[in-house]
Amino acid sequence: MIELKNSLLENFYEIEHFSEIEKNKFTVRISLNKEHKIFEGHFPGHPVTPGVCMMQIIKEVTEGYLNVSLQLQTAENIKFMAIINPEENSKIGMDFDIKEEDNNISLKSVTYFEETVALKFSGIYNKKL
Repeated sequence: MIELKNSLLENFYEIEHFSEIEKNKFTVRISLNKEHKIFEGHFPGHPVTPGVCMMQIIKEVTEGYLNVSLQLQTAENIKFMAIINPEENSKIGMDFDIKEEDNNISLKSVTYFEETVALKFSGIYNKKL
């Protein structure tokens, strides 16, 4: 299971389901809090999940899985492919593929709702010591 610690996005999301496919490959299903104050300003009457929040969720879930603190070193590829409106799609799936080498974590992640891919990410994080 994943234990989230010190989330910057307090009460923004919660992990509803975790499924490990194999070591360092897993899927989570999260539920976005469509009543969160972030959506009051992004955007009133037409809520959109900010991309930076999705990136933070990816980081926090990875930290929880590995039980380490991480800092993004290189974002090799970030593709925002669909808008996530929490009123229409508050249930989000996320797939993770992690490779560890010394102090570096190479990560590929895909975020989706229903059959729609919303975000593809690949990057390298450093473990904070």
